Amino acid sequence: MVFKRRDPLSWRQWLTEFFWPSAGWKRATSYAWHRLRRLPDPPHRIARGMFAGAFVGFLPIPGFQFIVAALIAWGIRGNLIAALLGTFLSNPFTTPFYAWASLEAGYFMLGNDFELTIRTVFVDSANATAQLWDNSVALFTGQPAEWDRLTLFWRQIFLPYLLGGIPAGIAGGLIAYYATIPIVDAYQRAKARKAEKRRARALAARAEALLAAQDTGSKPDGADGGFHAD
Repeated sequence: MVFKRRDPLSWRQWLTEFFWPSAGWKRATSYAWHRLRRLPDPPHRIARGMFAGAFVGFLPIPGFQFIVAALIAWGIRGNLIAALLGTFLSNPFTTPFYAWASLEAGYFMLGNDFELTIRTVFVDSANATAQLWDNSVALFTGQPAEWDRLTLFWRQIFLPYLLGGIPAGIAGGLIAYYATIPIVDAYQRAKARKAEKRRARALAARAEALLAAQDTGSKPDGADGGFHAD
């Protein structure tokens, strides 16, 4: 299995590895591409999986990207493992750019001329989180729930993010799709050529052994009067 580990990680270790791999992002990216190229599926199926993984990176669904990517890949008959690998295109370094692209697209679609800033995003998100916690506590204390900060967050951040993430995700997914096909195709062709050369060398070696055996009047080890490719 691609993601099976000898020693399973705890949820805290998994979270730490997701945001900062112990081997470093360069090695983690190299490993993901290595696994992607070696997937035993046609290039277009692998590329569909990459489309699904790249697409969800533009949506505000933290914690559910694997599930949504797998469902999309299943729906478009893409490779599920490629979809999971594709979600790693969204990481702490790229997510701010993905989020900004989705928000800008969402504001354009909604015709909202609100001036979006990084401070606004962080302040509205923090206020909404705090109010969500207060409302959860209010369920047990009997205090009245308030929704003004959550409503503001929905209107200014989440809804534009969600709507804008669809076209932005499609664009990002198509880039990943068309970039994946030639990479995987070239790797699989090169792998097939190497395998063919190995078979040819094995056949040539067996033929030489048979000829040598005929000259000496004996059979080589394992020879039964003919030869076949493994």
